[in-house]
Amino acid sequence: MLCCWIVSVISMNWFINGGILETKAGLLGDGGKMWLKCLEKVSGNSCKIHHLYYQYIGSKRIRKTWWRKLLVAWIVGWITVSVWIFWYMSSQAFEKRKETLASMCDERARMLQDQFNVSMNHVQAMSILISTFHHGKNPSAIDQRTFARYTERTAFERPLTSGVAYAVRVMHSEREQFENQQGWTIKRMDTFEQSPVQKDDNVAKALEPSPIQEEYAPVIFAQDTVAHVVSLDMLSGTEDRENVLRARASGKGVLTAPFRLLKTNRLGVILTFAVYKTDLPSNAMPNERIQATDGYLGGIFDIESLVEKLLQQLASKQTILVNVYDITNQSHPISMYGSNVSDDGLEHVSALNFGDPFRKHEMRCRFKQKPPWPWLAITTSIGILVIALLIGYIFHATMNRIAKVEDDYHEMMELKKRAEAADVAKSQFLATVSHEIRTPMNGVLGMLHMLMDTELDATQQDYVRTAQDSGKALVSLINEVLDQAKIESGKIELEAMQFDLRAIMDEVLALFSGKAHEKGVELAVYVSDGVPEMLIGDPGRFRQIITNLMGNSIKFTKKGHIFLTVHLVEEVMDSIDVETESSSRNTLSGLPVADRCRSWVGFKTFNPEGSSHTLSPSSSDLINLIVSVEDTGEGIPLEAQPRVFTPFMQVDPSISRKYGGTGIGLSISKCLVGLMNGDIGFVSIPDIGSTFTFTAVFSNGCSNSNDSKLQKQRLKTQANTMSSKFQGMTALVVDPKPVRAKVSRYQIQRLGIHVELVLDLNQGLSSISNENKVVNMVFIEQEVWDKDSSISALFVNKLQKIVSGVSTKLFLLGNSLSSRTNTATSGVYTPSVITKPLKASMLAASLQRAMGGNKGNPCNGEHPSLSLRKLLVGRKMLIVDDNKVNLMVAAAALKKYGADVVCADSGQKAIKLLKPPHKFDACFMDIQMPEMDGFEATRRIRDMESNWHIPILAMTADVIQATYEECQRCGMDGYVSKPFEAEQLYHEVSRFLQPTSSANL
Repeated sequence: MLCCWIVSVISMNWFINGGILETKAGLLGDGGKMWLKCLEKVSGNSCKIHHLYYQYIGSKRIRKTWWRKLLVAWIVGWITVSVWIFWYMSSQAFEKRKETLASMCDERARMLQDQFNVSMNHVQAMSILISTFHHGKNPSAIDQRTFARYTERTAFERPLTSGVAYAVRVMHSEREQFENQQGWTIKRMDTFEQSPVQKDDNVAKALEPSPIQEEYAPVIFAQDTVAHVVSLDMLSGTEDRENVLRARASGKGVLTAPFRLLKTNRLGVILTFAVYKTDLPSNAMPNERIQATDGYLGGIFDIESLVEKLLQQLASKQTILVNVYDITNQSHPISMYGSNVSDDGLEHVSALNFGDPFRKHEMRCRFKQKPPWPWLAITTSIGILVIALLIGYIFHATMNRIAKVEDDYHEMMELKKRAEAADVAKSQFLATVSHEIRTPMNGVLGMLHMLMDTELDATQQDYVRTAQDSGKALVSLINEVLDQAKIESGKIELEAMQFDLRAIMDEVLALFSGKAHEKGVELAVYVSDGVPEMLIGDPGRFRQIITNLMGNSIKFTKKGHIFLTVHLVEEVMDSIDVETESSSRNTLSGLPVADRCRSWVGFKTFNPEGSSHTLSPSSSDLINLIVSVEDTGEGIPLEAQPRVFTPFMQVDPSISRKYGGTGIGLSISKCLVGLMNGDIGFVSIPDIGSTFTFTAVFSNGCSNSNDSKLQKQRLKTQANTMSSKFQGMTALVVDPKPVRAKVSRYQIQRLGIHVELVLDLNQGLSSISNENKVVNMVFIEQEVWDKDSSISALFVNKLQKIVSGVSTKLFLLGNSLSSRTNTATSGVYTPSVITKPLKASMLAASLQRAMGGNKGNPCNGEHPSLSLRKLLVGRKMLIVDDNKVNLMVAAAALKKYGADVVCADSGQKAIKLLKPPHKFDACFMDIQMPEMDGFEATRRIRDMESNWHIPILAMTADVIQATYEECQRCGMDGYVSKPFEAEQLYHEVSRFLQPTSSANL
């Protein structure tokens, strides 16, 4: 516990000393807020540490005598622990050394025993061979020469034997006949053993004959290495006689005691097997075995050579000494191998079993060298002691500084409170600034909008539009700064609502089409057919990302095109290889572009180790979109590309002066993409262009909720109304550029028209001349039409001759309002010009006018104001706001769409007016009002309602505090940020109100 407490005190000291400096830095900048969160956790731990400090220590002044006793006890205790650790580790090292010796000794004993048993089995097999081919055949199939050659050739099977010999059993009555048959006299064995070692193999001729006895065992066959034992009587030797008698009585191999081998003078043993008649049963008694004995086969083993070969095979880093003993006589063991020279007293004994139960053997092993010093035990015990002394010193120093730490702690808490107050003040300041700036701006923009509805000449309208654009630019700047503030504070969150992605793309096109026309830049949008009609997500933030990217492209592009595409991630992954191989000039305008495949390098969506849930095919509710914005602008310099997503950083200082902007749009976009579980990247080539790509995850809008069904049905009805007049028609598009033709086909097909693509006018005529095909309209790209006026005129003339009974309309697709038809054309075939960028609503209106439709009634859904009038006409609305200008602007906006408006300037009045029963259809409630804010007023209104519910929409300029979640908690049904426009009103009001029957009057 003491060690843990010391570590806690040290950690507290480090955090406090570091925390004070970081907190001071936090007061000067936004980066300090990260440290405030750490300090909040540290403060709780610090309080516990101080509690322990006062509990166990007492006062700030520690008595020196108490501290010295504690320090001495600490040192003595750890010295004792260190000594015990040294003893314990040393004993463990000794046990490990002992186990190692036992393992090595047992391994050598086992291998020696196994090798001996193998050779013994071969000798026994040879005894069976002699019984079969010598005694079992008449005449014998084996003689001395055959035996010598056979044993010499099979010596590799008995690597441990020095030689093999066979002695036949001869009775005394058969001796004379046997000696006459063999040509030599049976010699005595004991006189041979007593004679000095001779190198002459014929020395046996000088030996004495074997004395008369009941039976003899003369050697008749011998390997060449022991040929000197031929004619020797094995029963005349004391050791050999005992060996032979035990072998024939037991039927097993028996060993002699160790003795010096003839000729080599090395220690060895003889293994003897009795050779029986072939008809001897396996369970014969000893007397029966003796009677059935025909001879004796002996194998000579050189024990010293055997052990030396074994030790050479098992050579290791740790050399051990091996001794082999015959311990048949426990009091006088016989050494068979090894010496007793060793510096280590540690010894291990392993038992040996050579197959003879009468003879006992064992192997004794010792290390050759002394055991090393236990350096691990020494260093560990000393290291632990040093650490303990160091901890004691640190603890002593910590106790001396704890009083100072306490003072620093109080100072830190004071700075923490000031930093928290500064953070709260900053948030309040942003909220106040947001409200105070946007509130008058709402009035300015509202009044300008009302002014545009009055009768103004062209100059006055231009002035009003300029003022509106400036006001909107200021509001956009405020929104970006506030969005950046919300990102830094972590308060930004996404909504989840159903929306039509293609409608958002049309809105973006409408937003930037004017600037594109001014610059002569071609603008186009393409959405893959695989993208669902309805998605669930945050359409406002999604639109904000695309608007930021498109705004940058418009700003830096002077010629060429800007191309916005939306695909499913799965579609892009399947076609990556194909797109990479395509030409860089196969583009919308024909100019080279940056390869968009390089813009998503590093995306986790395309990484096999990345998040798996984004591409799970089984999850049908998740829609993974990939959006690219391609332009042929100036490009981004290579040195500036690493800081593209850094807030408030421009590519070049002159950019802000030349093009304007704050440099935070891409930073905000990156944050929003991250909230949508996506990635954003780009590829840019100077003087070629840039391509920005991002991914986003949405939910499939095909859900079963009632609101989703109603909204989907309403949008479907609008789309059907727009395309019903053109359903089943066929159109021909003449465009030599595949990408541009694909965009035209996408927009035309949205109207339910079948589209066919051709590359030039000649192919177009061939297609129209087909009798089985009816072409209702022809769309020709402006550059194809203007390329050769004669070919264009010829196309019109042939078209007049080919078409009969069908009125084929001719349209030119141009990039600017100044596009005009060729003067060579006339009559009903004079082309109508449709200005790009193409949109489904604009195409529908143009086709209606060309085909004789109502020019004054555009298609349903072309502008939200028409739908708003259907929703609001005859409705009674309550507007609550303390600002008279805002009341006037909001009331005028709602009255413009036919609503009956009642105004209230305080929350108390709103409560009185909305006390059930009442006749209001909806209420727009400002949030920041004196005396009673909109939240409190809403709560009281909800408390009054029982079986009554009026939709209350928040209406405020405070875009930080008035979040959608906060509005829901107090009972509000929606949220409208000031200054609001028709689109905002429509998206919110359409959730609660249905078109009235008087809307069509």
